[in-house]
Amino acid sequence: MRFGHFDDAKKEYVITNPRTPLPWINFLGTQEFFSLISNTSGGYSFYKDPLYRRISRYRYNNMPLDSGGKYFYINDGGTVWSPGWKPAQTELDSYECRHGLSYTSIRGEKKDLSCTQLSFVPLDAACEVQLLTLENTGSSEKNISLFSFVEWCLWNAHDDMNNLQRNLSIGEVEIHEGTIYHKTEYRERRNHIAFYHSSRTPEGYDTDREAFFGMYNNFHNPQTVMAGEPNNSVANGWSPVASHCNKLTIAPGETVQLVFVLGYVENPDEEKWKAPGQINTTRAEKLIEAFGTPEKAEKAYAQLCDYWDTLLSGFQLDHEDERLERMVNVWNQYQCMVTYNFGRSASFYETGIGRGLGFRDTNQDLLGFVHLIPERAKERILDVAATQMRDGSCFHQYQPLTKRGNDAIGGDFNDDPLWLIASVSAYIKETNDWSILEERVPFENNPEDTGSLFEHLTASVDHVLNNRGPHGLPLIGRADWNDCLNLNSFSTNPDESFQTADSKDGDTAESVLIAALFVYYGREYAELATRTNQAAEAERILTAVSEM
Repeated sequence: MRFGHFDDAKKEYVITNPRTPLPWINFLGTQEFFSLISNTSGGYSFYKDPLYRRISRYRYNNMPLDSGGKYFYINDGGTVWSPGWKPAQTELDSYECRHGLSYTSIRGEKKDLSCTQLSFVPLDAACEVQLLTLENTGSSEKNISLFSFVEWCLWNAHDDMNNLQRNLSIGEVEIHEGTIYHKTEYRERRNHIAFYHSSRTPEGYDTDREAFFGMYNNFHNPQTVMAGEPNNSVANGWSPVASHCNKLTIAPGETVQLVFVLGYVENPDEEKWKAPGQINTTRAEKLIEAFGTPEKAEKAYAQLCDYWDTLLSGFQLDHEDERLERMVNVWNQYQCMVTYNFGRSASFYETGIGRGLGFRDTNQDLLGFVHLIPERAKERILDVAATQMRDGSCFHQYQPLTKRGNDAIGGDFNDDPLWLIASVSAYIKETNDWSILEERVPFENNPEDTGSLFEHLTASVDHVLNNRGPHGLPLIGRADWNDCLNLNSFSTNPDESFQTADSKDGDTAESVLIAALFVYYGREYAELATRTNQAAEAERILTAVSEM
């Protein structure tokens, strides 16, 4: 293949040319801390929610594409290069990126120096670990300056982009030897901090973006890196970053390893301060202690690989076509798990800023991962059901951190409610856990107004029956699954987003798709009713299905 190939033995996709047609990205993380990383080390990180807890900044729709990431620069006697080719874009003697299951390994070589960057998010930890391995493959001693780089996002990714008259005044950092802490708004209203740690005490650092880059330089030629010397800048407002400078001497044949840990911690309000004006770093130090040496990083990486081997072992296909085996046994299941974790709300094309998790998407996605993580699938079902209204309608999207519906988008996508029946039915078929139907779930996230999950399903089918057009078929509302048609959205305001435009009042446009959904999942609902001794309810819906 022109740009890469599958390595089936290692369950990796190997990219051998950094100039891919578009950035080819991987998704790191399995629980609460997530990162995106491209084949040239572009990307960003967030905790739980890509809108409200963005850790590092990323620029969308920019030129050149994929500008910004978690980068490493090497200054080797005036030759500046990066293991992922970007951002320095110096031609490498060799390059290879291996996208694996929740990890990415990027190796570059230049002038007899090899650098491998292994990036992954450990299990049950709110951090990303970067294990850097440098090897002198030549016959002469190497004296290099190694620079790390992360640009902090001021937490709310939307506000970070547009509220500059405020944001350029509030950036704050705190530096403790090898650890740079991002503490913007911590004193005023937040209980969370981020940090970037180097396992080797650096010779210097930079935390002010302009001091690191220079006012007119770019990602490929930061003035600090080009000079080979840090400025020891301390950000006070403007744009805070985190860069360590490690000066290394590597003998011929010698291998040197460093660990960098990018993490997030929350402190209870009563434990915010270690001393007056000094943030409490105890929880961050525990994460650093857990992963901050090459041995501990490699152990955590092995545990992550074992986790995926175990997860995928529950469903395996033996087939004569190795391509079918590859996709069914590894990559399709991996994609379904990535979709569970990210919900398509964060990528290089979906910004993670405007939508959150989709109601329809979440229920559909569950069909692909319920066999892998049934206990977490149940949690996701109850979360999304809680955004439903009493009349069966629901918010089209919700934020994963607050678990509340997206008011800007609202609801009235008339196929949404039926997909809840799809996910609940699939969950019960996989687990035989009928007790989920008895779980008390709020309507519209109101703890004072709850119903059983089965009552939510009843509201879903009744929403269809109560919203039908002249032929007895379900009304489309703002849209059914054919979103791009938006048959009832007739905004004449060119300044209005098609997503937030009000629906046209009317009861004419009908959806054959929703009708088909009702026929299929109405029968599933009736089966649930029958098996829970609600024969009259089953008969009621089967009659409606027959009429539809």
